[in-house]
Amino acid sequence: MKQKHQRTLEAIHARPTPANIQWRDIQALFVELGAEITEREGSRVGVFLFGEVRVFHRPHPSPDTDKGAVASIRRWQEIHGVTP
Repeated sequence: MKQKHQRTLEAIHARPTPANIQWRDIQALFVELGAEITEREGSRVGVFLFGEVRVFHRPHPSPDTDKGAVASIRRWQEIHGVTP
């Protein structure tokens, strides 16, 4: 895993939950982990990873992902053994 993706993974798993992780960095991490990304209606993004699909809301106008989405991503990764 590239260092940039490792830093994003560490930020997702940091406590307290950060609110300044850019969505493009999270999406790049998903792709690095083998995800297929699909565009959905509006600003929704489908992520097929770990044999399941999760739908996330792409943040706008700010590029930063909110704390709730980061916490959800962290739980999803932990369930499947992805940790820093």
